[in-house]
Amino acid sequence: MTSLFQYSVVLPAAGIGKRMKTECPKQYLHIFGKTVIEHTINNLLEHSQVKRVIVVLNPNDKYFSQLLIANHPHIEIVIGGQERCDSVLAGLNHLPDDEEWVLVHDAARPCLAERDLTALLQLATLGSTGGILATPVRDTMKRAVNHKIDGQNLIKNTESRENLWHALTPQFFKLTLLKKALYEANQKNTNITDEASAIELFGEKVVLVEGCASNIKITQPEDLLLAEFYLTQRQAKYL
Repeated sequence: MTSLFQYSVVLPAAGIGKRMKTECPKQYLHIFGKTVIEHTINNLLEHSQVKRVIVVLNPNDKYFSQLLIANHPHIEIVIGGQERCDSVLAGLNHLPDDEEWVLVHDAARPCLAERDLTALLQLATLGSTGGILATPVRDTMKRAVNHKIDGQNLIKNTESRENLWHALTPQFFKLTLLKKALYEANQKNTNITDEASAIELFGEKVVLVEGCASNIKITQPEDLLLAEFYLTQRQAKYL
């Protein structure tokens, strides 16, 4: 597929991945002889509508420069901040002002499907301000009480899963709008866990584009095995 429209991706990779309980950040763990972040970046650059990836690193990162992919001509490096919002803003500020749209993707999501990215990018031609990949909630959702008894969590009530979605990445918005929304969230000291949260607080609508549940974010050790399975299936498809 070829297209006149190509976009930059900001890839925040400044996190240290505490939940993985490993010595190195989760994006540098290995699957099939490559790091998670290499799979993620290769996945993005294989799409004909991605022109470059802005990798936002921790100032103390000692891993990325050792990777072969660090020398790729379509990769640019930026130093991030303490919070995700700060890192994303650093990546956005690196882009020229004449870019209208931008993608933001998690470094620890190596299993993005090409068709999902294509569907998300179509928002640029539909008159929207942007949107995100997401999947409908399928499991029964429980809300816990605010305290524990004998160290155990207790259920407060069952939440309706109607109209509930799991937010994924990439998230795709107009560059100027996203920068303004993130700046405003920073000024208000609002806890922003994804870019859509900032857009919502800014008063703009966000489109949900249904994507594959295989687009997992590696946060727990067992996620590596699941990602390995999905990547195996992807490779088998192209053999």
